Amino acid sequence: MPSSDFLTILSKSTVYPETQEYSFEKLKLSVSDLPMLSCHYIQKGLLFNNPPLPIESLLALLKTALQQTLSYFPALAGRLTTDSDGSVHIDCNSAGAEFIHANADMICIRDILSPVHVPASVKKFFALDGVVSYDGHYKPLLAVQVTELCDGVFIGCAVNHAVMDGTSFWNFFNTFAELSRGSNIITKQPDFRRNYFGDSSAVIRFLDGSPKVTFDEYAPIKERIFHFSKEAIQKLKLRANSILPMKKTKIIDEADLMGKENQIPIGNGNITSVGEKRFKNAVSKIHSETESIVDTLEPTLWRSVTRARKLAPSKMATFRMAVNCRQRIEPRVDPLYFGNAIQSIPTVAATGDILSRDLRWCAQELNRNVIAHDNAKVRGCVEEWEKNPRCFPLGNFDGASMTMGSSPRFPMYDNDFGWGRPLAIRSGKANKFDGKISAFPGRDEMGSVDLEVCLAPETMAGLELDMEFMQYVS
Repeated sequence: MPSSDFLTILSKSTVYPETQEYSFEKLKLSVSDLPMLSCHYIQKGLLFNNPPLPIESLLALLKTALQQTLSYFPALAGRLTTDSDGSVHIDCNSAGAEFIHANADMICIRDILSPVHVPASVKKFFALDGVVSYDGHYKPLLAVQVTELCDGVFIGCAVNHAVMDGTSFWNFFNTFAELSRGSNIITKQPDFRRNYFGDSSAVIRFLDGSPKVTFDEYAPIKERIFHFSKEAIQKLKLRANSILPMKKTKIIDEADLMGKENQIPIGNGNITSVGEKRFKNAVSKIHSETESIVDTLEPTLWRSVTRARKLAPSKMATFRMAVNCRQRIEPRVDPLYFGNAIQSIPTVAATGDILSRDLRWCAQELNRNVIAHDNAKVRGCVEEWEKNPRCFPLGNFDGASMTMGSSPRFPMYDNDFGWGRPLAIRSGKANKFDGKISAFPGRDEMGSVDLEVCLAPETMAGLELDMEFMQYVS
């Protein structure tokens, strides 16, 4: 089996859905799925203390749970297929997901959590490294790798990004954990109705084979997890919001929705009509958009990274935010819609303005764009894309861009597989470049946030000396 200096692949196997009878055979990729065909697979995983059972028993438990989970998420056991008209579908053909057992017993939990910068060893805890989503035509759409450490275990998932976004990813992960700990019900049934612009006739044609990522995946970057306590975020909020208008917008709180106790009996994996009830229960959940990290961490990071990059005052800098559009469009789609339902919101400003104006101004610029991204804006972006179908360009093309993904509202620490909550969240090498930021919930305090920040080494060094930013880091 393949091995590196510290990690050995002990076994690989294919896991098939426990039930292979579904009410659908294919799922057409939407206008939000297709642009991801040139992106790497999503790679996210969880670090745990050692479970109180032998490794053979753990692997058997996880394989059984994965079989059950694939019965609810049959798309993840399929493959991509392109029709003669160029449209791409997920063929739910039960070809199976990959399950990998690896050993890295020279690495301990402290070796992952103690270093200031995320160690390169973490990248080995994920399968399908460097694979782009288009390759799902002949590679598994899902790979689960279980890596033994000297005093813990890491469960890493690699999932095709053209098949799902972060909302769907964590719904899958939560269900996997739920069934692993012996549940006979699942609380978050995925919605496979293709009602997020699913009637589009737009296609992307690749004349030269598989597309490539749009950034230099070998460029050197430093990666660090910055932790912000609830208290630090409140201090930033007061500073940023002291004159920021408290505009409210009816956007459903995703954190509350993802944690709703909608008990759904285990069945044969067929689609059930639970969406309307869930939607009616959810519409009363309204929160202020200004209660998000848009008002606090994002403007602070934008200012400090821009300063660390030492850009000319006239240089235009861009901050992109990936937003969930499930509850922004009319009619709204189910919060647990399976697939990608995201768009990227760019905010552009001159470097001189970002640095000479205060944090409140930066927060206002970002906040205004988030609130303005309503049904009309979402549909306008779709119409514009359909006129010129293309893959989503990830990267920092001008040296002045940042891209924020993931969300502290995702229920990442709800993944208890039966022996306790995760110790930490980590990601693989996928889709990382200078300026890529991911937001995770903090582990030990409700309202705390972790930012996974990837920057060019010299920019990271400058950020770590920036007291406007670092004074809030704990």
